[in-house]
Amino acid sequence: MKTGYGILLLLSLMLISCNSEPTLQKYFVENTENKNFIALDVSPDILNVDKTKLSAAQNDALKSFDKMNVLAFKLNDENKAEFEMERAKVDLILKDKKYQQLMKFGSGKEGASVSFVGTDEHIEEFVFYANKKENGFAVVRILGKDMNPTSVMTMMTVLQQSNIDLEQLKPLQQLMSK
Repeated sequence: MKTGYGILLLLSLMLISCNSEPTLQKYFVENTENKNFIALDVSPDILNVDKTKLSAAQNDALKSFDKMNVLAFKLNDENKAEFEMERAKVDLILKDKKYQQLMKFGSGKEGASVSFVGTDEHIEEFVFYANKKENGFAVVRILGKDMNPTSVMTMMTVLQQSNIDLEQLKPLQQLMSK
């Protein structure tokens, strides 16, 4: 009988701990195979940078960057209603208090925002969200370990020294060429 209560307690705890709220990670997984989206996972290798020419701070910033996920909705004449619905879903997800907005440009119908997850000194994820009513929208998640605003700024200097492997970004060209 004791075992039955133990199993029941364990199952109850598992159900309570399961979070059914929408997150960007779930949104990415749900839409990766959707024909209206372009999904891309980009590794730090895309930067194609000579690590021996980087400063210690630049190397630390590069090490804090794990990967980048890109999900872009490509708008066309047939999917305008779905575009509005999907954009509303992303807007709702980004309103969660877990996503702290740093900057916003433009209006709600067209523009961009930058948010992060974590604390000021231990950022787990940066989120760039841009939408344009003629093209669609894109959500970029930059995932890392213990990123902070300084390491992000340092990462910008690394980007200037990089020789970006554009082959990894080819799927996005069709979205940009519209």
